[in-house]
Amino acid sequence: MTANVDINQRPDPDQILVDIANYVSNYEINSSEAYNTARNCLIDTLGCGLLALRFPECTKLLGPLVPETTVKNGARVPGTNYEMDPVKAAWDIGCIIRWLDFNDTWLAAEWGHPSDNLGGILAVADYLSRINIANGKAPLVMQDVLTVMIKAHEIQGVLALENAFNRVGLDHVVLVKIATTAVVSKMLGATTEQTIDALSLAWVDGQSLRTYRHAPNAGSRKSWAAGDATSRGVRLAMMTMQGEMGLPSVLTAPVWGFNDVLFGGNSMQIKQNYGSYVMENILFKISYPAEFHAQTAVECALKLHPQIKDRLDEIDKIVLTTQESAIRIISKVGPLANPADRDHCLQYMAAVGLAFGELTAEHYENSFHANNPIIDKLRDKMEVQEDKRYSQEYLDSDKRSIANAIQVFFKNGDKTEKVVVEYPVGHRRRRQEGITLLEQKFYANLQTRFPEWRCTKIMNLCKNQEQLANTPVNEFMELLVMA
Repeated sequence: MTANVDINQRPDPDQILVDIANYVSNYEINSSEAYNTARNCLIDTLGCGLLALRFPECTKLLGPLVPETTVKNGARVPGTNYEMDPVKAAWDIGCIIRWLDFNDTWLAAEWGHPSDNLGGILAVADYLSRINIANGKAPLVMQDVLTVMIKAHEIQGVLALENAFNRVGLDHVVLVKIATTAVVSKMLGATTEQTIDALSLAWVDGQSLRTYRHAPNAGSRKSWAAGDATSRGVRLAMMTMQGEMGLPSVLTAPVWGFNDVLFGGNSMQIKQNYGSYVMENILFKISYPAEFHAQTAVECALKLHPQIKDRLDEIDKIVLTTQESAIRIISKVGPLANPADRDHCLQYMAAVGLAFGELTAEHYENSFHANNPIIDKLRDKMEVQEDKRYSQEYLDSDKRSIANAIQVFFKNGDKTEKVVVEYPVGHRRRRQEGITLLEQKFYANLQTRFPEWRCTKIMNLCKNQEQLANTPVNEFMELLVMA
């Protein structure tokens, strides 16, 4: 470095950008397990979005920025009659997918929900298909959607394996933006070089803080943050296709790059190649709309419910044993201000399960909480402890458990057994058990929006891998829109 001047020699692109772009552009997915899992991920994610449409706090955010406008050949939003530009459609789809905290999950050094990328993927796929048809070309088919879903999952998940963005205060939706940007660029016809440029634009954005996920500021932004991120990925990919230039050393540039500004001066670590590992090992959130670190805690609570439901006033203490990540993210005491605050409180979710023997999205609503003071009484009696083995096996690549245990102690000296659940029903180790329940969940979610005949038609299509794969995207979306 010459004194008082910068050397203005444009470097080669950062290797992380190159590797992601090469993967998106050139890698062929050959895993039947990945495609089958992607199909199940698709239906589960869409079902979560349809269920969210029952909640006015979600639906008030949806629709075109200019009310009552429609974009010709625009992208549709499942469960609605909106037809919008793909950027806002991606926002809306991403918002409904994530609103109830009920879609798939990936847990590693960083965590997140790779199916959040479906907002951008589905919006762009529908938009491109309708434009193609208008121009006498073939639409995309759902196999194309499944392929880019697998790749988006892989990008987000592999980046999360060794890199804890949460440790520097950044929200995991940064990875949604990166993954969406990458796969949407490819969908739009980008070259490898253009995908590198688009990725650099996504990394250079000032990234979202985790403030809205943690006490004392937990709130509804956490429910639309991923929609915002996947939408931004679409916007940046489309800008790149219009010729916007990239920033080759966006990660590694001294002083001004992502690593120095936002990652504590550290370099990101990528220790495995991109393939289809993440989709094959994804965690489905099947039984409860609860932050994933609490899924097994709720399962423990429901197992204990029959034993303690008539003795709630006799409880002296409740010992909840968990992993370090759950303690850091969702263990909190004090007043809970809103539904988003409650579905990120380990003690609240366990208390509802213990007292009522179930946990649904309605249990987070203000009216339910206000009318059931027993929940806070049980929260006050909880002691949260870490089991070091749970924390270690949470990060073990061969296990990736999400263990919790609950034991209830009574004032007269009685106690229940210590109920332990190490793998939730949506884990790969419980996949066979889980898929039947996942399909039941999807059908129930369809029924919240559509007549029975259409629910049956959609369900039959979605259970047939080959038929779904060959279905044009625009026809699939037509099944999901309101008349």
